[in-house]
Amino acid sequence: MSEVKNILLAGVGGQGIILASKILAAGLIQAGYDVKMSEVHGMAQRGGSVTTQVRYGEKVYSPIIGKGQADILVSFETMETGKWLEYLKPNGKVVVNDFEIPSAPILACDADYPQGVIEALKEKAEVTTFEAGKLAQEVGNYRTANVIIVGALVKAMGLMDIDWEEVIRQTVKEKFVDINIKALKVGMEQV
Repeated sequence: MSEVKNILLAGVGGQGIILASKILAAGLIQAGYDVKMSEVHGMAQRGGSVTTQVRYGEKVYSPIIGKGQADILVSFETMETGKWLEYLKPNGKVVVNDFEIPSAPILACDADYPQGVIEALKEKAEVTTFEAGKLAQEVGNYRTANVIIVGALVKAMGLMDIDWEEVIRQTVKEKFVDINIKALKVGMEQV
């Protein structure tokens, strides 16, 4: 693979975006790709935006994705998707966790949560949407929502030839391996 692929993950602090990116990067490295990853925490500890960018290919020179360059935008929170849509390629894909986390202005009643975000996205891109939190509860641990999203991403990007179960074993704490493998499989079923 000589072409560099670009993945932008966006959400809110506390959703496990950094771990999801590390799982993704570890799997891509295991598959022999050159991988670069960057992360922006913002006010993550206070529910602010968090993004990570993962680029992979035969040779990657920079960890940064420019506007209009992301092959896929993975959003852990509905409203965050709109904030990062300009980074998506014209033929790019969007994977959205249909989940709303009100921002500080919304909580302070200074703004309303935007309505129709997913419908607007579908007018601009190929969109896969599901409720990762609900699926994670069915798996047995709400905190596995991020790995469910990774599973959907893996399937959407056609990265099924990587041993993701082994990557999970190497990346998460031992006591959480089995439930995260289950979550990964549930995520793959969403695409």
